[in-house]
Amino acid sequence: MIDRMGEYRDPVLLGVTESVCPRCLTRIQAQKVKYGERVYLEKYCAEHGFFRVLIWNGPPSYESWGFGSAWGRAEHCLTRVDAGCPYDCGLCPDHRRQTCCVLLEVTQKCSLACPVCFSSSGKTVLSDPSLEEIAAWYETLMQCGGPFNIQLSGGEPTERNDLPAIIELGREKGFAFFQLNTNGLRLAAEGGYAVRLREAGLNCAFLQFDGLAEETYLKLRGKRLLAQKQQAIENAAKAGLGVVLVPTLVPGVNDREIGAILHFAVEHMPAVRGVHFQPISYFGRCGQPPDKRLTIPDVLRAIEEQTAGKIKAESFYPGSTENAYCSFNSSFVVLANGEIRPWKLKNSGGASRPGQTAGEEPRKAQAFVAKHWSGANKEEVGDKEAADDKEAAAEKKADGAAPAGAEPGSAQAYSLEEFLFRLKNYSLAVSGMAFQDAWNLDLERLRECYIHVVSPDKRIIPFCAYNLSAVDGKTLYRGRGR
Repeated sequence: MIDRMGEYRDPVLLGVTESVCPRCLTRIQAQKVKYGERVYLEKYCAEHGFFRVLIWNGPPSYESWGFGSAWGRAEHCLTRVDAGCPYDCGLCPDHRRQTCCVLLEVTQKCSLACPVCFSSSGKTVLSDPSLEEIAAWYETLMQCGGPFNIQLSGGEPTERNDLPAIIELGREKGFAFFQLNTNGLRLAAEGGYAVRLREAGLNCAFLQFDGLAEETYLKLRGKRLLAQKQQAIENAAKAGLGVVLVPTLVPGVNDREIGAILHFAVEHMPAVRGVHFQPISYFGRCGQPPDKRLTIPDVLRAIEEQTAGKIKAESFYPGSTENAYCSFNSSFVVLANGEIRPWKLKNSGGASRPGQTAGEEPRKAQAFVAKHWSGANKEEVGDKEAADDKEAAAEKKADGAAPAGAEPGSAQAYSLEEFLFRLKNYSLAVSGMAFQDAWNLDLERLRECYIHVVSPDKRIIPFCAYNLSAVDGKTLYRGRGR
């Protein structure tokens, strides 16, 4: 247990915001208060009392991680401001980020019944949206500034036999990048399935991958699944699909497997294109939050410690497209001698610049994800992107020609062309996203969300708002018609 007297001494107020009560979802005032290197969100509901939740456990410090932004409003809105954030999502004119990637929930059916599930899939059996309805979603997105990167989600999207047709339909409507959010069971079970999806236009499998211990899968997914995960990766690789491993990190369950997951990813390159860590958020079928939460600094320190310093915490930066406290990212090139080098510093565009619209940085993020998460046999990049890669490679080799006695396989031993080959085929994108729940929701962060969900009635809703649920399961958007 935490020594409460020692934990909360010498408070420093860092800022004020708004949040919601975890019990009734009423909007309430909140403060960000620092005690030592820890930052808490503190809030009070007149009906349900005081709440305090850890939101940052530095180092790095909370203050050093953030950056200023000069953004306008979202450029395309479908709802008006009425009750105020978070009750007018659609997007409303108060939202500060344009859409970057969009989840289409094509089914609520699932082949698992995971104890941890943000969408509570399989709880109720609903009819799947028809192809005509999905076509209308695509058209709405194009009218609202598309094309965007599309995440096919659910439920488990592969429960639909017409999934290839959904991808082909989206391609016809003008969308260029498709990612499949999947548990991988059908990819593993049907050898030719990944090929059919790739031929339909799928770029990437965003694969639920919680660790390398079967006990982890038993606790989080209810079944031993490691063999199926490995087979899914093998089948995706044969089909030319990029694979991004997506671990849901739960304190005391798999937070000691972070290094092992990264080692597994390196060993399975170039099929594996990235690792995207998601510290657990407490919405949907995830139960009550424990005393301990994993924050972004916790994950960054664990990466460095569990890789024995091969990947350092200082190599990571906040995303510049969304709110800085939502995510972290960096890119690494794996050399032939096993060395892991960061190769692009701020890969999503750097800090915001005055005069930018809400749509500029999301476009950069879309292009980065599409380029680096797609399969190793992806199409050649455009001239500008190729030039950018060449410039980055040249910077890494600024010392000039390989010196005498350079270690074989080291960066110094490569020609520029060889280093570019490593960049293209052995780059690993390592990132993480700290989604918000009713306990730690900061409405300033929510207004800067760029990951959105298309609701059944064709509104475009920020991910954390769409999945927000109270202690009793009450929601604002998921499962509610309008």
